[in-house]
Amino acid sequence: MHILVTGAAGMIGRKFAERLAREGHLGARRIVKMTLSDIVAPVPAKAAFPIAARADDLAAPGIAETLVKERPELIVHLAAIVSGEAESDFDKGYRVNLDGTRALLEAVRKIGGGYKPRFVFASSIAVFGAPFAEIIPDEFHLTPLTSYGTQKAIGELLLADYTRRGFLDGVGLRFPTICVRPGAPNKAASGFFSNIIREPLAGKEVVLPVPDSVRHTHASPRAAVNFLVHAATMDTNAIGPRRSLSMPGVCVTVAEQIAALGRITGEKAVKRIRREPDPLITRIVAGWPERFDPVRAVKLGFEAETSFDAIVHAHIEDELGGKVG
Repeated sequence: MHILVTGAAGMIGRKFAERLAREGHLGARRIVKMTLSDIVAPVPAKAAFPIAARADDLAAPGIAETLVKERPELIVHLAAIVSGEAESDFDKGYRVNLDGTRALLEAVRKIGGGYKPRFVFASSIAVFGAPFAEIIPDEFHLTPLTSYGTQKAIGELLLADYTRRGFLDGVGLRFPTICVRPGAPNKAASGFFSNIIREPLAGKEVVLPVPDSVRHTHASPRAAVNFLVHAATMDTNAIGPRRSLSMPGVCVTVAEQIAALGRITGEKAVKRIRREPDPLITRIVAGWPERFDPVRAVKLGFEAETSFDAIVHAHIEDELGGKVG
């Protein structure tokens, strides 16, 4: 099969592509080519099959058509700007997160001739908005309170409609906050959830911009890649017309995150966390749901960690070689 990954220079896209390059197959199907696209050209991993790495502005005219002209059997659409940036730059958020998504869907539709790829769309729990139930069920309404969440919600509706019309076979994944993200901090409003674990583990001080009482749901990058692999290979007949699913994760407070860090590394790492409230970040995070009951996703075979300690250990194993700085 030929696989197209947009947003492939990002953390999840890179890890997904590296896994496929290493394994050489997806489910029972052998990979014969992979196309990696992002606003900057991704660095491809070594593989037994050809990998094309492209620098693309997906929302620019003709780019989406070029990406799908070879009819990839699987499209994994991760390209987006993050929540904080989408909130601060309204025009850019809609151009990248909505116009780029619509362009890719339209490019698939216009090929015709029976072309119907599996299309995995990275959505977000930001599609939900207050007032929240204590636990968000699968049937909870979509009323996002951020531009990013609105863009993702529109993407979900488009995915469902294009699937209903037979243009593609869509699966939308509402990712919880992925933690612990490796590398440097980004502009995501949720970035501090990773920062307060990653930086102390590396021996660095870090700022916590929200109260310790903030509660959120998390899954590791390892789990996120597993979500994508399962979405790409599952039997979609069981999903039904509601094509987007809330993924499982671990629901904890910031205080419980910090307690897990302390259990694993000792109090010296915990003391590297400095509390400096940020009203904007606090307001954005307050508009997100906290806890989910992802019955449909679990029934369909999606899995994540069951404790935050396991998430911290996954970061240490995958990014730090099993050693703490």
